[in-house]
Amino acid sequence: MEGTLTCWDGRRITLPQVRGWTFQYGQGIPCDSFTLTCLWEPEDDMLAQAVTFTATEGGQTVFTGVVDECERGWDEKGGFLTVSGRSMAARLLDNEALGMDYQVATWEDILRDHVTPYGVQAAPGAELSAVPGFSVALGSSEWQVVYEFCRYYGGITPRFDRLGRLVATPWEAGKRLVLGEDAAVIALTLRDQRYGVLSEILVRDRTDGRVQSVQNEDFCSRGGMSRRVLTMPGKSSYQTMRYSGEYQLAQSAQELRQLELELPGAFLAWPGDLVEVRLSQPVGRGLWRVAEAVSGMDEKGTYTRLVLGGTDVLGR
Repeated sequence: MEGTLTCWDGRRITLPQVRGWTFQYGQGIPCDSFTLTCLWEPEDDMLAQAVTFTATEGGQTVFTGVVDECERGWDEKGGFLTVSGRSMAARLLDNEALGMDYQVATWEDILRDHVTPYGVQAAPGAELSAVPGFSVALGSSEWQVVYEFCRYYGGITPRFDRLGRLVATPWEAGKRLVLGEDAAVIALTLRDQRYGVLSEILVRDRTDGRVQSVQNEDFCSRGGMSRRVLTMPGKSSYQTMRYSGEYQLAQSAQELRQLELELPGAFLAWPGDLVEVRLSQPVGRGLWRVAEAVSGMDEKGTYTRLVLGGTDVLGR
């Protein structure tokens, strides 16, 4: 593992020998995160100037993000340095947008006004339609602006890749990890959780009282009965109302059935990848999609922890 810090003035700091690390990827908050610990000897201290972080493993970039915290010092075991932070999504989460109204908003407008001013690049390939009458609410973060434009109007879940770029294209198929009967699975937990899962959302327009019903048909077919009413701002479009409801249903359904696995070795799968479970035990067999992944190294060696959901858990 090689870690590099970049300072605000462009200077680069190559971190010394790494002795432990954790990288968390997924849709939880929506920010990936990292923590990395190195051996350290007091030298010229430029760490307070560091703003971004890049990690590579085997020549592959596995994380790009911002530095939130640096700790250095020593104890009975010697000198240590710990660096932690989040993905480049943090730049959009931490900055509040100016309230504004667009007559017609394009993806280029969103990037120009809400993304590139923070040093964030967008991956190519996005094909999002222009949105008439798009509004940015007061108090919204820049991430909320991007998310609403992509998810509510384009049906795409925005995210950040390991190069630190904003991605607004459908999830690719990704690789397929097959766990056969002889797979070295350290731990496995299958969880079915009905509490908190919603069966129906009634989306109501505040101005004219229009109501759209959006249902989780799979949960309803299994006897689920948990409805919520979501009130939208005045003059919300039909598409916005439906995507708002669908998003709430999808979020609540993520934990309906989950399979958690721990495997030896790091970076064995990424969010979006498929995992086919064929273990000798009957629990958890089938095809799953990675919703969250944690790769790390500690005194026991490297590991990968996966949270798996249904094949549609990530949406588009």
